[in-house]
Amino acid sequence: MMPQSTYHYRSRLGRQELLRMRLKDLAYSRVSYGCRRLHILLRREGWMVNHKRIYRLYVEEGLTLKRRKPKRHKAYAARHIRVEPTRADDIWSIDFMSDQLADGSRFRVLTVIDIYTRECLALIANRRFTGADVIKVLSRLKDDRELPDHIFCDNGTEFTSKIMDQWAWFNGVELDFSRPGKPVDNAYIESFNGRVRQECLNLHWFTEMDEVKSTLGIWKMEYNMIRSHSSLGYLSPVEYARSYREKRKPVNALKSLEIT
Repeated sequence: MMPQSTYHYRSRLGRQELLRMRLKDLAYSRVSYGCRRLHILLRREGWMVNHKRIYRLYVEEGLTLKRRKPKRHKAYAARHIRVEPTRADDIWSIDFMSDQLADGSRFRVLTVIDIYTRECLALIANRRFTGADVIKVLSRLKDDRELPDHIFCDNGTEFTSKIMDQWAWFNGVELDFSRPGKPVDNAYIESFNGRVRQECLNLHWFTEMDEVKSTLGIWKMEYNMIRSHSSLGYLSPVEYARSYREKRKPVNALKSLEIT
């Protein structure tokens, strides 16, 4: 008699070649997406399959990501308590990234996110930036959104300049600077910058600035509207922001009146 541990269930659905092909297409086009995000994309396309089947196919096709485990030998203690966002447009985070074109010339990328909704508000590339350039970007955002109460940033000269300080005071915005050498103080934007580099900058070989700007614009749209976010219940930032604003819609005063 054979032991029970040798029995294996054999699916009656076959190999599901179409589903496997689509799963591999999505995995190869979004190389940093894991199984859960790929499952959400498949569900949006109309594949009515649960996450367990997708995970099984994901493993069988060898699509699993290899992640490095950081070595932590030192204890960590928080030095101070920073404010946490309680609503959309409560706290923004801003930072710079740098990269280079095929000819070796450098360029910088200004990134701005809303910490509460995780929306990417600005993703702008240029050869150089000054404090005045940063203010122009923030002023354009002011036309479409409410300015935040706080902005998290590092101690770069663009953010510590007098013109930036005057703009913040005039608009009632508090600049919350990170401690020198402590990028964890602005962890949200550091994580976002990692996604930009992993999913966009590292996948392209840029020859001119116009190509950089158009590629970043396309990626920003995909990030805000399509890319699911684990901290948002696997909704995209735009979906989460829409649900948040619908919950905060004021009730029509006429409907609230009761005739007695």
